[in-house]
Amino acid sequence: MALYLIGDVQGCDAALGQLLDTVAFSPSRDRLIVLGDLVNRGPASLAALRRLVALGGAAQTLLGNHDLHLLGLACGVHRPHRLDTATDVLAAPEREALLHWLRQRPLAWREHGVLMVHAGVLPSWTSAQTLALAAEVQAVLRSADWADFLRQMYGNEPDQWQDGLQGAERLRVIVNALTRLRFCTPDGRMEFATREGGAAAAPPGYLPWFDVPGRRTAGEVLAFGHWSTLGWIDDRPTLLSLDTGCVWGGCLTAVRLEPGARVAERIQVRCPQAQRPGHA
Repeated sequence: MALYLIGDVQGCDAALGQLLDTVAFSPSRDRLIVLGDLVNRGPASLAALRRLVALGGAAQTLLGNHDLHLLGLACGVHRPHRLDTATDVLAAPEREALLHWLRQRPLAWREHGVLMVHAGVLPSWTSAQTLALAAEVQAVLRSADWADFLRQMYGNEPDQWQDGLQGAERLRVIVNALTRLRFCTPDGRMEFATREGGAAAAPPGYLPWFDVPGRRTAGEVLAFGHWSTLGWIDDRPTLLSLDTGCVWGGCLTAVRLEPGARVAERIQVRCPQAQRPGHA
């Protein structure tokens, strides 16, 4: 069995199909984990979701900020943005089944010794805590109250984790860390205004979340996406940065993992129908 991790698909179904063909992916033999942002910005969100759903238990997918945005559109929390391209999902005959499937996806996952999230992990969180906090959000998304949760999910405050947080504020911090985080202060205060550039674009007083001294997951191998301008990190074997900007003219990237979290192979395909340059 081969285990493949793939970065942000963002509705680029043709690239996803090409990548799976390139590795000769077999649902009866192999396993796939996609690190969130399955939909939006690319040309074929509905086709990408249909492909992933059809893989059944051979595929696990995490929720990213664009996937949560689609759920928000579905329950009327937001109107579509001018750059949104996932409305084909909302018009699909199996819309309700697809949205139900999406609401069952986790926000964090651990397999083969790798902790996986869409965006980041706050420096004070352990691996076990990250998974437990993600499960709190997952439970609400899977409940009858999921639409009410989405109505309270948006916002940048509180911008820092505290163990005593409750209710919507607690869940909002968890969601923002796991699906939006790029930069934070050494004490874990998150920053969301900066979207341009890679690690060197950190505002004064901030660091990329994975560079914070004393980060409690520093001994873990972490896989994440979300940060297309960061790209693949060559010199950090414990960081698997898998959003390589497919939808913006880059590549869709997969890694094949061996037990012990060793990267056995990195595979990339170019997106045949990319959008104009921008950021996920």
